[in-house]
Amino acid sequence: MSESFWKRRYPLILIFLYLIVWVWAAINPLDRADWLLENYLIFAAIPVIAWSWMRFRLSNLSYTLIAIFLALHTIGSHTAYANAPIGFWIQDLFNLSRNHYDRVVHFSFGFLLAYPVREIFLRLANARGVWGLWFPVELTLAASALYEVLEWLVAANVDPAAGLAFLGSQGDVWDAQKDMALAGLGALIAMGVTAVIRAKKDGEYRAELVSSVRPRGLPLGEYALERFDKKAAQIVTKPLPARRKAVRMQR
Repeated sequence: MSESFWKRRYPLILIFLYLIVWVWAAINPLDRADWLLENYLIFAAIPVIAWSWMRFRLSNLSYTLIAIFLALHTIGSHTAYANAPIGFWIQDLFNLSRNHYDRVVHFSFGFLLAYPVREIFLRLANARGVWGLWFPVELTLAASALYEVLEWLVAANVDPAAGLAFLGSQGDVWDAQKDMALAGLGALIAMGVTAVIRAKKDGEYRAELVSSVRPRGLPLGEYALERFDKKAAQIVTKPLPARRKAVRMQR
């Protein structure tokens, strides 16, 4: 089979592999109520990813990063984040005070998803230079904060035991802030790596970074007022009937 065939079918292979992980996680999870709460994210994400594949196809690299993140999240839903075996292994290896699997996933949220978000900004908003690197970090921080708010609202309105398992704070009062900080750090690292690779491949990229932060034109407020003053002056100098017509056209 040709290389192009596998490139076209690659997202379908990722979906198949992810379904294996999801089915495994759905069989006898440690806490069924927590598993369901965690999977609301999956139920919302999969239709969006499927739509993107049909209407706004991303690169295979982006789909790979998304699939890895979803797999990490799904593994956490099977055991509840606070009881993830990988987290206990990390805890023993580094002699930590708690299971940090949830920290790993929040860091991965920024580190793995910043690149797909960058691809969207480049293609839809034509973001270039510094802005093609900064906007993914900014959106990651905003999405992470929104998730923490939703997490709080869900935990406050479900069974207390399921809510505590869903939060996964393990008694840390600064859990939400640390999760958001790790997501932002992951996005910063991902965009830093992207910038270095891009600069090595494209000799003009450094110039693009510099030119993207140079201001152009007048400040928006002054520019708008200047245009308004010119149009107002043109209207005033016209005869009354033409003046009324010009005002109606402005509306």
